[in-house]
Amino acid sequence: MGLRGPGAKPLTSRREALEALTSRSHPWDALGLTRADRVIAFVEDLTVSAGKAANQKLRLRPWQRKFLKAVYREDKRGVRPVRTAVLSMARKNGKSQLAAALALCHLCGPEAESRGEVYSCANDRFQSGRIFNEMVALINRHAALSARTNVTSFRKEIHDLVNGSIYVALTAEAKTKLGLSPSFVIYDELGSADNRALFDAMDSAMGGRENPLMLVISTQAADDFAPMSQLVDYGLQLEAGDIRDPAFHLTLYSAAEDADPWSKKAWRAANPALGDFRSLADVERMAKQAQRMPARENAFRNLILNQRVAAEARFMDQAAWRACSGEPNIPAGARVYAGLDLGATRDLSALVIVWQDGDGVFHVKPYCWLPGDPKERSEQDHAPYDAWTKLGCIMPIGPTTDPCTIANKIAEINGTNKIAALAFDRWRINDLKRELDAIGCHVPLEPHGQGFKDMSPAVDIVERLVIQRKLRHGAHPVLQWCATNAVVTRDPAGGRKFDKAKSTGRIDALVALAMALSLALLRAAKPIDIEALIG
Repeated sequence: MGLRGPGAKPLTSRREALEALTSRSHPWDALGLTRADRVIAFVEDLTVSAGKAANQKLRLRPWQRKFLKAVYREDKRGVRPVRTAVLSMARKNGKSQLAAALALCHLCGPEAESRGEVYSCANDRFQSGRIFNEMVALINRHAALSARTNVTSFRKEIHDLVNGSIYVALTAEAKTKLGLSPSFVIYDELGSADNRALFDAMDSAMGGRENPLMLVISTQAADDFAPMSQLVDYGLQLEAGDIRDPAFHLTLYSAAEDADPWSKKAWRAANPALGDFRSLADVERMAKQAQRMPARENAFRNLILNQRVAAEARFMDQAAWRACSGEPNIPAGARVYAGLDLGATRDLSALVIVWQDGDGVFHVKPYCWLPGDPKERSEQDHAPYDAWTKLGCIMPIGPTTDPCTIANKIAEINGTNKIAALAFDRWRINDLKRELDAIGCHVPLEPHGQGFKDMSPAVDIVERLVIQRKLRHGAHPVLQWCATNAVVTRDPAGGRKFDKAKSTGRIDALVALAMALSLALLRAAKPIDIEALIG
């Protein structure tokens, strides 16, 4: 018996409808259909609830069919290998309608199982209601589905009365997901998620099912360290043949990084429904606005071109930064320069060493420390500190920032590579000086201001070296994260400095790099035209 409540159908009519339902055949019951064909037949038996095609049967486009055939293909045993499927494209390309149709397919269609559990995951309550509302609209326009389901709107739940399955809309705000055993999960707009806690909770909970499926439908995230970006990168590795994993599938519609953002070719690359149910006139309008208002360009690239670009303006072009990912090679005995951003009691501290080779390329070696428990701090800052600690990219320092630990590392480096000079922010530097003196490490220390006067040339130097590919940072994840987060502000004279308050995360390692490079170029043995370098 279904849940009773407002809008529930009378029991007598419900019972009669169910009896009639079980005695009739459906398009997806036809003989000779593959698993993917049955899914497609179910979806196309639904009726569109809004828009130009309202009250017409839903007709899948070739690109949608291609995706479904890839996800619902069967192996020789008749089992669907794919357990995680990712569909990424620009906004307004029919993601929610397709997701709702597939949720119904797993709740009460050909993919349903006895007492199945179907969930849609979203980042907030408003977003969680989108797929639920679309599912209800599809149910209300389909006599068979309407007869066999009971909807509880205030809890965003749908019960199937034939197989005992349930659908529930979840949000990242939910306090617990313990005890769930999903047969099908949709994560809507994972690219906007602050962390991967909900994704990981649902992914791990699927282990109790024989053939579960997680479907992620989202535009790309803004940076490389977001959960959505990690899934996309994994899928691209599969496509390149670097790894093999038949349980994972990626379909990505995105404009190339070097594409002309104002061309229809770039728009079509990220919008498979462009000119169909994705309005071409609307995209043209937003493109014109983005051209006239540069502050909107990044949002256009992310939401319309589905590129991995932050909606707000950032300091570093990510493609240019990644082009400098070559492994650094600082020979023993080399004369190096250093920059130190010493954190407060509970903040990240970063020491960056740089050395310039004969070709003018700077080799970069960062050292980072984070006080406290890495896992706990990961949740606070929405950064994978625990994973970076395991990789050795973040070093333990105790419950609070300990200048003694950092002083010992400076002495160790100075024993291998002579530190010609170390640029520092004046914050708590006396504590470090005391510790260096205590261990007999006499490294020349140079104060480096953090205002526009001192930081503007340093910011320009970092930017120009990256553009010229005169940097080798080895894709150090903490430094890369800081470069991704950084935002700069300008003074009336056009000078620039890093703005920690406006940046989207910590930038300490990038600040240390800027100070080290600035010091290295100002102190270089061979004369260097700084004005020419920074333009």
